[in-house]
Amino acid sequence: EEQLVESGGGMVHPGGSLRLSCTASGFTFSAYIMDWIRQAPGKGPEWVSRINTDGSITSYADSVKGRFTISRDNAKKTVYLQMNSLKPEDTAVYFCYTAILGIPRWGQGTQVTVSS
Repeated sequence: EEQLVESGGGMVHPGGSLRLSCTASGFTFSAYIMDWIRQAPGKGPEWVSRINTDGSITSYADSVKGRFTISRDNAKKTVYLQMNSLKPEDTAVYFCYTAILGIPRWGQGTQVTVSS
């Protein structure tokens, strides 16, 4: 069974940092593009970042560009999201995402709260 498990969320002050992790199991992780998507309270999902299979190509939403960094370790079957200079508007549940044979796969999400 394909599974994604996120971790690393928490509560931080504005300007703080967090590193999210998403560990995969049940599929060939290295063969799949991975995304981070977030959902703030009362809002729809927002795409945050994407990384290609070998980690050589990354892309970011304008709202996080220059502050967030996506990376992956295929040996550990894990994708990361380093979040720096966090803002209150970054508060959301963060999910890692991929599509396997066209079927979306999400983790359970990890809560990030940025508040003074």
